[in-house]
Amino acid sequence: MTAGTVISVDVMGGDRGPRSSIAGLSRANRENPDLRFVLHGDAEAINKLLIKRPKLREVCDIRHAEDVVPMDEKPSRALRQGRKSSLWQALQCVADGDAKVALSGGNTGAIVAMAMMALRKAPGVDRPAIGILWPSQNPGGFNVMLDVGADVRADADSLLQFAVMGSVYSRLVVGIEKPRVGILNVGSEDMKGRPELYDAKVLLDAAKHDDALDFNFVGFVEGPDILSDNVDVIVTDGFTGNIAMKASEGTAAFIRQTLKDAFSHSILSRLGSLFALTSLRRLKMRIDPRRANGGVFLGLNGAVVKSHGSADAVGFSSAVHLAAKMAAGDLPALVTQQLSRFDMEHLSERARLAAGAAQK
Repeated sequence: MTAGTVISVDVMGGDRGPRSSIAGLSRANRENPDLRFVLHGDAEAINKLLIKRPKLREVCDIRHAEDVVPMDEKPSRALRQGRKSSLWQALQCVADGDAKVALSGGNTGAIVAMAMMALRKAPGVDRPAIGILWPSQNPGGFNVMLDVGADVRADADSLLQFAVMGSVYSRLVVGIEKPRVGILNVGSEDMKGRPELYDAKVLLDAAKHDDALDFNFVGFVEGPDILSDNVDVIVTDGFTGNIAMKASEGTAAFIRQTLKDAFSHSILSRLGSLFALTSLRRLKMRIDPRRANGGVFLGLNGAVVKSHGSADAVGFSSAVHLAAKMAAGDLPALVTQQLSRFDMEHLSERARLAAGAAQK
């Protein structure tokens, strides 16, 4: 990571408030002391939390914000009345060039609306998307999935752009040189799914013959593939992606609780847990959502990371490290550069001709 990387942080965002955010920043500071932070929120509350963290205080610039965007605030209202909030200030800090990336655990809808206003869409982007790292069987340990909630809709052109943005993200964070990209569908056959999914597949098939393509398109993938090593990037609309993400989080929590109940059921089961302690710890770490906390907004003129609203210090620290990677790799510039290599009008015409030929 680049020394002196500056991250703009909405300290007040999230369910746990500034205490959890500051604890996460402190943890990240111990692991990477080169990071610098611009903290937005209640200056008095922030200073009180930093008294016992002098090393963190040395690398922080505190900027007082009068307001906080509530977690249940409507995005439209937040956009109209939230210009004095810690969230708006954190995003504007990136727009002004004072920081490389903004980080917040606040209201997702408000972050989307405000980020679109403060940073604007990148050239060539119809709809920004939120991309996440998803634990998988791949050697790198993660797949990338987008969109998981920036917009419930996604047409064929948007899904193509998601594929481009997701592949850039995968290269930067997971380290995969030429990621395999798939479209999430209810089946792998061509006749399955909604028309826009088929249209997106035709577009991506046409792009296979384009020198600009910097990933391998593998076609339609299904739910089980999200966790598999068959694909590296999964693209879908925000409605489907968000449901899949939260179902996965619930499944992980269910597995942890079920194992805990099973190994505390009797004396013998408790004894057995001692023999399996190392394996259980490895499993707990493998399915712990905190180690992959942070959704990245892709397709904006600036980097934005959304931490889970209920993240504790460990989870928020993970989001800080992800933000640092975004800043060091200059993700927005890489996305813009890659999208600029596509002639969407020419590609759409090629796809239309290919689809017409296939129907004859």
